[in-house]
Amino acid sequence: MPYRSIDDPATLRRVLEATLLLAADLELAPLLRHIVEEARSMTNARYAALGVLNDEHTALTEFITVGIDADDERLIGARPTGRGVLGLLISEPRPLRLSELGSHDQSAGFAAGHPPMTSFLGVPITVRDEVYGNLYLTDKVGWSEFTADDESLVGALAVTAGIAIQNARLHQRVQAVAVLEERDRLARDLHDTVIQRLFAIGLSLQATAGTPGASAVSDRLQAAIADVDDTIRQVRTSIFELSSLDGTSLRRQMVSLAHQLSDTVGVDVRVMFDGPVDNALPPAIADQLLAVTREAVTNVGRHADASQAAVHLTVDRRLCQLRVVDNGRGMGAAAGGPEDPAEDPAEGSEGSEGRGLVNLRQRAEKLGGVFTLGDNPGGGTILTWQVPLAP
Repeated sequence: MPYRSIDDPATLRRVLEATLLLAADLELAPLLRHIVEEARSMTNARYAALGVLNDEHTALTEFITVGIDADDERLIGARPTGRGVLGLLISEPRPLRLSELGSHDQSAGFAAGHPPMTSFLGVPITVRDEVYGNLYLTDKVGWSEFTADDESLVGALAVTAGIAIQNARLHQRVQAVAVLEERDRLARDLHDTVIQRLFAIGLSLQATAGTPGASAVSDRLQAAIADVDDTIRQVRTSIFELSSLDGTSLRRQMVSLAHQLSDTVGVDVRVMFDGPVDNALPPAIADQLLAVTREAVTNVGRHADASQAAVHLTVDRRLCQLRVVDNGRGMGAAAGGPEDPAEDPAEGSEGSEGRGLVNLRQRAEKLGGVFTLGDNPGGGTILTWQVPLAP
């Protein structure tokens, strides 16, 4: 193979062309693969790879290889995460040239099925002292080791790779910020327009219900007022979900749990929130709420013969209250039938206080709260679990 100098015009042109690809709006993966291929070709290496570091700079999250065919890839198995000499480059990000890779005291050896590799060149991928990964070349064809010019060439390509990775991450952050800004805008619009209009409609309906000529349609007006109040609560829930930036917030966990339980127990589960759920609840109560919700909805699916369940979490300065209302057969179902809940008290049925309901009661009492279960006047059952909040 001919020796390529860093001063060779054709070589410099290829480095420049690889750099210019940054402006071609390519996806990150094909751009990085092109850089790896160019590094391998220009240094006459048999194998080349590029590893991208995680945000903590502790391990490799991506590993792109060139020179190893698909069959060998399958034999090797899992991609490297940053052990051995690769780990040395992570902890000490500076160029490393070796004539015999396996002789280095940090070498971790090769996995079964891995092709043998001798000479090695590793160059960190950095931009303004920020390390994003490493470029690796092995087995320089026709030479016992890689040269200083090879190191310079790969270093130039590593800068290009670093800029590409940096740009991709910055683009992701910009997109994330744009999404959050749009969520904030939607939340403001819902609060400033939709909720205010709904309040106005509710007040108008209440005024109408109080007029002398409204007695004939009073029930319908009261039902409409109740629907407006329910809609306001649901819109508030949407506002809080849009405004919550933390994917681990209790609101999001409750909504996620409801979706999961809907599929598991075969009951349509709705979740509503009132008050500062994510700001006012201590972690101990938040953890209990998730467990209580799971137990309560699972109990509905097992024993209530219901098609719907509503989970309503209310939080104020003094109290946290969880209500689970279903449209099932309720506590007053006739005993003795094949689906009589009293036949299975160990499962925490609605007809008797089994183990599941005992757990719910104990969870409330340990926090100084109360637990009740009773018939819903409109059909089904109402489970109420409430605990006080510290002043």
